Formats: sequence, structure tokens, C-alpha cells
Amino acid sequence: MSEISITLASTSHRRRSWISEILANSEINVNYHELGEVEPVPNSNVEVSLQTEHACMVKAEAVASQFSEAETQLPSLILVSDTLVEDPDNSSVALGKPEDELIAASTLIRLSGRRHKVWSSTAILDMEVGDIELKTGWRLNIWTNSSIVEFDDLDGDLMHELIQSRSWFGKAGGYDIAGMAQSFAKVVQGEEVTVLGFSSDAMEELFNRIGF
Repeated sequence: MSEISITLASTSHRRRSWISEILANSEINVNYHELGEVEPVPNSNVEVSLQTEHACMVKAEAVASQFSEAETQLPSLILVSDTLVEDPDNSSVALGKPEDELIAASTLIRLSGRRHKVWSSTAILDMEVGDIELKTGWRLNIWTNSSIVEFDDLDGDLMHELIQSRSWFGKAGGYDIAGMAQSFAKVVQGEEVTVLGFSSDAMEELFNRIGF
């Protein structure tokens, strides 16, 4: 490819910030695309790892249909990702994005003083490379990784601050490890990028593919 353009199909501020910072001084053109209301409901009958991968596949099929071969200027690559926080007591239960303060508090209390897994699945869509071929002409591969995050014990004052700040809003598990959670959460196994929203293996593949 003479000119490489990457489209990240995500509204996640964390994902957009991470990839824009990584590629800031490169010649790679990064664009952003909103998928719309594409958020598969977690299925508690299967492992969270499989739930994450399924959600990523659904998103990948959706974005592929939104970028048609008929368009004159298609991105070189499209990235789609999904992240779920696994309940520390049940590998088939995903702790989703809290809908209100009560759920946010309940989720954070559940994670307080404990370790849990965070799963991220990332698909790279390419018109030429990929083991899975979609009807739209795009091809893709999906990579899934997990990291383990450890929480300190959250006291009442910190819990109150977290809830009032609404730092939990729109965040799987109710926390942002790149934000306020830096003071009480740390990655003890795996890569931080997986917690931020990308499969670490997918990012390694992406950088190899674009020669970065």
C-alpha cells in the first residue's frame, strides 16, 4: 500500500486516544467511524471470552456492510473491538456498562480488593488479507486476549467520589484504568492495551502489517 488509512469503528474515547497517540508521528491516516446501535447483549451461557469474540464479530459484520466496495475511497484497514469485564466469581458472567449509580456502585464493590479478568477481541478488516470472508468483500481475522486487573480495597470516600464523578459511565466494569482508576487498579498479568480496549495480539499484527 502506498498510502495507508485506518478506520477505527468505535466511539470509545479510550480506544481513539490510544491509537491516535501511538500513531501520532507516523504517516498513517487514522479516521473514526461510529457504528451506531450495535451492542450485542452478553450471553451468560458461554464463557466471557466467547461473548467478547461474538460481539466483535457482530460489530465487524455491521461495519463491513457500511463500507461498500462500490465506494471510491475505502480505508486500507478497519479496526473493530469489543471489551468485557469478567465477574471474578463466574467466568460466564460479564460485568457490563452500568446503567445508573446503583449498578455502578454494586459493580465496583464486587471488584473491590479482588482480581478479575478483562477480555478484548479485535478484528482487522482488509480487502485482501483475512481467514474469514464476508459477503461484502471484506476479509478479517479476530484476536482475543485477556489481562488480569487487581483492585485495592475501595473505602467509602473513594467510592462516593467515583460514583459522583460518573467516571463509570460507558465503561465496562464501571471503571477507566486510564482515568481515575489509576489510583486503585493495576494490571498484574497481561498487557494494559487489552484493558484499554484492544487485543494485544491484534495490535502486534496491525503494526507488523503497516510496518510501524
